[in-house]
Amino acid sequence: MAGRLLLRACTATLQLRSNVVARPLHRAMASGGGVPTDEEQATGLERRVLQALKQGKDPYSILEPKHYPGTKEEPQIVPCTGGKRLVGCLCEEDNTAIVWFWLHEGDAQRCPSCGTYYKAIHHEVPH
Repeated sequence: MAGRLLLRACTATLQLRSNVVARPLHRAMASGGGVPTDEEQATGLERRVLQALKQGKDPYSILEPKHYPGTKEEPQIVPCTGGKRLVGCLCEEDNTAIVWFWLHEGDAQRCPSCGTYYKAIHHEVPH
């Protein structure tokens, strides 16, 4: 209610000060049909991410990765931006020690402790 009174007062003041008829001011939400969605107001990097997600891509590994059994035929996929990546394997669910090893692009490599296979695949970061 106070907003309407303010709009009317501003319109009346503008009309009194000049001979030009001022068109009434409108609220942004009322003219556009509601609050804009994330896709409508996103810009820059956020807009690129939303467009990529709409196309089914995962540009920054935001989504939870698909789980593989970790066998030689279907190894765990590890995205990397260089030629190698440091991988930590938690061999047992309640284990407190992490086994760290370097994973290089190419063939699948095996964890030295539990035998789970991992494969590094090149992942291009779009920025």
